[in-house]
Amino acid sequence: MFRSLSILPLAVLLAMPATAQMDDDLSRGPSVSVDALVAEALAKSPDLAAARSRQTAAREMERPSAALADPTVGPMLQIADFPNYTIGTEDMSMAGVQVSQPLPYPGKRRARAETARAETAQRESEVADIERRIAREVRSLYARLYAIDQEQKALEAGRELTDLLSATAKARYSSGGGEQESLLKAQLQGTRLEEQLEDHHAERRAIVAGLNRWLDRPGDSPFGPVTALPETASPSTAAESTRVRMARAAVATAERRLASARLDLKPDLTPSGAFATRGPRGPVLTLNLGVELPFWKREKQQPLIRAAEAGLEAARQELRAAEAETRSEVARLASERSRAERQIVRYREGIVPQSSATFDAARASYLAGRGDFSNLVEDFNLWLEARVQLARREADRYTAWAGLEALTGGLP
Repeated sequence: MFRSLSILPLAVLLAMPATAQMDDDLSRGPSVSVDALVAEALAKSPDLAAARSRQTAAREMERPSAALADPTVGPMLQIADFPNYTIGTEDMSMAGVQVSQPLPYPGKRRARAETARAETAQRESEVADIERRIAREVRSLYARLYAIDQEQKALEAGRELTDLLSATAKARYSSGGGEQESLLKAQLQGTRLEEQLEDHHAERRAIVAGLNRWLDRPGDSPFGPVTALPETASPSTAAESTRVRMARAAVATAERRLASARLDLKPDLTPSGAFATRGPRGPVLTLNLGVELPFWKREKQQPLIRAAEAGLEAARQELRAAEAETRSEVARLASERSRAERQIVRYREGIVPQSSATFDAARASYLAGRGDFSNLVEDFNLWLEARVQLARREADRYTAWAGLEALTGGLP
């Protein structure tokens, strides 16, 4: 029985199911596509809902910002020869109603409306930026989950191999054909694999908790295995990042505020009219025009203009910073994606098959009684590391792609 197991080829051993159960969250949770997860996160995100509410509030402020002030209506009483009541007997005595309507200087209403529309555009760019960030976070966590699941798959397969080699070493030691050191090393290798599996299970639970945060689910909600990452096309690097669009929108808003602040130096007008009766002497109509003088402009308008100028300069510098940061981040992510692409090819075409051939040869040599168990363990670790690193490179490539999509304004 034991001899028949010892001559199984590596491919058959790799196809054997793992004896240990994966975590409950892996066995019970359904597998879901990353696009469905992104859509769910966007639908449930409280951050995004808050940003959309701010956008709605800004849009609702557009019309009020350009509206006229409400007119003022009040009674008017004029008595000549006071305290005697002389309405009807004196020409200058009358009683009536007076109406006044403040009118801003021409151009002020338009400037305020443009400022409000610019603020709405700024809120819209904020919504778009949050959508991209959520999509990036979900895709990055999904990629990490893929890497962890592939590593666990390799570790489970490695545990099967380790169990077999441990049984081989034990049988050879019992029959006097092997050393106790080989048996102890085989057992040590099995213990180390159990340690790695436990660490991976804990790390997986942490990643799932982070993903559930974006999905607005309970932190311990189960999540099924991620068996593959979606195919990705080359992201566009010509589009403008959402952060740069936010900064541009902030500059536009600051420019509108400055223009509105400068117009505040212009005088507002307040026309008013009154209609009064003088009893039998006939009605009276009076018209007035008030002009608001910026008499206290040093204490009021000029400081507001300087503040608006400083705000505009700050917005322009923040735009420069956003452009520089975006250029740097795009270059970094493009480099990481390119490197991951090359490394994936290197692992798939070279390192993984070479490590398999090396380990298969070392295992065959050991089972034939010619090889050293230490070399077998070393080759086994190389075989395991090759598969782990391949999964990580694939996750790195997808994470870099998700980052580029978020920066260059791709679809969420």
